[in-house]
Amino acid sequence: LKKRLEKCNQDILDYVEEFRDFSKMVLSRLAGLNNYKAEVKSQVENLLTRIERAQRDIDYFGSVTDSNTCIEVHEDLVKQQLFEEAEEKKKLKLMLNASCDHMLAGIKSLKIVKKTGDKHGSWMKDPGKKHTKIYLLNGSVNNVIFEFANIMTFMESNHTLKARRIPLPFPWEGTGHIIYQGFLFYHRYGSLNEIIKFNIQKRNISDQMLLPGAGRVPAYQLSPSTKIDLAIDEQGLWAIHAEPETGGNIVITKINHITMAVEHTWDTSCTSKDAEAAFMACNTLYVVYNFPSGGTSRIQCVYDVLDAVNTYEIPTLHFPKRQGSHSTIHYNPKEKQLFAWGDGSQIIYKLHTKQKV
Repeated sequence: LKKRLEKCNQDILDYVEEFRDFSKMVLSRLAGLNNYKAEVKSQVENLLTRIERAQRDIDYFGSVTDSNTCIEVHEDLVKQQLFEEAEEKKKLKLMLNASCDHMLAGIKSLKIVKKTGDKHGSWMKDPGKKHTKIYLLNGSVNNVIFEFANIMTFMESNHTLKARRIPLPFPWEGTGHIIYQGFLFYHRYGSLNEIIKFNIQKRNISDQMLLPGAGRVPAYQLSPSTKIDLAIDEQGLWAIHAEPETGGNIVITKINHITMAVEHTWDTSCTSKDAEAAFMACNTLYVVYNFPSGGTSRIQCVYDVLDAVNTYEIPTLHFPKRQGSHSTIHYNPKEKQLFAWGDGSQIIYKLHTKQKV
């Protein structure tokens, strides 16, 4: 047993010695591997640095090439856009007769012709006819026109007895209607954006159209019953309205009064907030503002569709000698006057004009 134990111990010593030698060998090899690992790591880091530098060079040259291409393309697009805008202005000038060269410089005086009817309404002459007839449309919703032979008949105390009553097949909405060349153009009550062309003498509907984008919000914040305001100037029929997509700013549309087709539309910079009315005169929109409680009406936003007026140099124009509000203001291009309805009064404003700069 003793011999067997001694042999066992000797075997264990031999195994320990062999393990020690083996450990030395492994440690030696591991040290070599660590050195190799460090060398490989250094080479890899050097390679990555070179790759990053090359990528930066590639990106730089690529960005230079792309920017030059973009500049060339951008310049071409700008040239094309400027050319198209110039051509569009030429077409608009031909369509709108650029000989209309005057602008509003002030409001000289007012005359209260009569006080009759509701708080809201509209009255006017037909600027496209030679007759002197006066038309009265009372209320923001109604279906009867009053036609007077002349302004003297209209001013008489019992004027309604001498008026010709003209019923409409459909009532109007708001106060933005207009009479031009024997036709009444009005926004049909209950419709979103339908404009009716009514023949006054024949008493029938001649045509109708839908005005894209209009009718969802009031044209003027202080005249909420008027969603579409129709206007006449030296160039014919226009529509003034607002759209939610423009942030409540006013939009103007030129309409061919014969075909009832849209000819062109402009998004203006004039807000409908605190606006009570507007009118067109010589291709230019004039927006009238007031206070919600009523006060002195003033024109403080002007938009010329042909850019013939530097609107930033136009001072605020105040309406004279009157406190209150307007439910409608229409320009008569034949007489160069404004026909307004203010708190139930029928008013004429005489204008002072000057040449466009």
